[in-house]
Amino acid sequence: MSRDRTGRSPRRPRSLGRLGRLALAAATVSALVASAGGCVVVHGEREVVPTTTRAEAARALEDFTAAYNKADAAYDRSADADRVTGPLADIDGARLKAGRVVQPGGNPRHSALRFDDAGFSIPAKAGWPRWFVADATANKGVPGSRWLLVFTRNDAREPWQASYLTVLGAGDVPEFAKDEDGWARPVTADDAALAVEPRELGRSYAAYLRTGGDTFAPGVHTSQWRAQREKFASRPGLARQYMDQPLTSGDYAPVGLRTTDGGALVFFATRRFEKETAAAGTAIPSPSAEVRALTTGEINRSLTLEFVSNQVVLDPPKGSGRGQVSVLGRVEGLTGAKGE
Repeated sequence: MSRDRTGRSPRRPRSLGRLGRLALAAATVSALVASAGGCVVVHGEREVVPTTTRAEAARALEDFTAAYNKADAAYDRSADADRVTGPLADIDGARLKAGRVVQPGGNPRHSALRFDDAGFSIPAKAGWPRWFVADATANKGVPGSRWLLVFTRNDAREPWQASYLTVLGAGDVPEFAKDEDGWARPVTADDAALAVEPRELGRSYAAYLRTGGDTFAPGVHTSQWRAQREKFASRPGLARQYMDQPLTSGDYAPVGLRTTDGGALVFFATRRFEKETAAAGTAIPSPSAEVRALTTGEINRSLTLEFVSNQVVLDPPKGSGRGQVSVLGRVEGLTGAKGE
């Protein structure tokens, strides 16, 4: 069953394994319309049109789910390679790769993912790339939570691919603003009316995790995560170093929809490295079989873990209240490791 989030009727306020395990493991496109443009000539015109239809969006979610289940059952990255892209492809693909090494016969814990009560927020914009947001309940994870997926494509000949995933509480999905025809309103990468321009969110988040500050509101994925890093930075016989980087181009670029309060719900991606170094006379704790499957080199004195993470935030209007960005959700996965 699905509900149209982008028709002419007003939207009602609403209170979101392989993917389930991704969300639990996290704690947990396309580009925005760049500057006012990014427009391309479509049949000789620069048209602002809905990025897809409700029926096509529903088919994209169905196609993704079928491909995901096939890939998860067999630990086969090729089975859904044409249905995922961007940060989700990195996170999901690495897990499938590790699973195939550890369980070459397939996933013994496979249980088919099923979505229900799906809704679609479809923006109207000019040119390519095009994208939309699907949200639904699932038969995995916390009951009643909403799973939000961004689908994107760069050409009409390409299939729709899921680039971002997050899981939100039932009351955390904001109400999206609509234009006069009922379509969702996208925000541009350089929207100066927001507390942080969407294109700067990755860099700002990486800087915040390194040095702190008041750009982001306190919470699980901000102040509490910084405190946890500090706690584990130095343990007897083992030191940890952290480095965070923004991912901002292509299907890793941020995408966002205007909310009714003048802010925006924005998805963005980052990469982080966590280096563990053992003191003289000690050893790196033995990593799991899944980590070893993604590790190159020989683990002697150090192990560097690489993660890709996608976040979803509420970016408020500039000058509103404290003006802090709230990180609502984060999904990350190990994508590689190097021993030295």
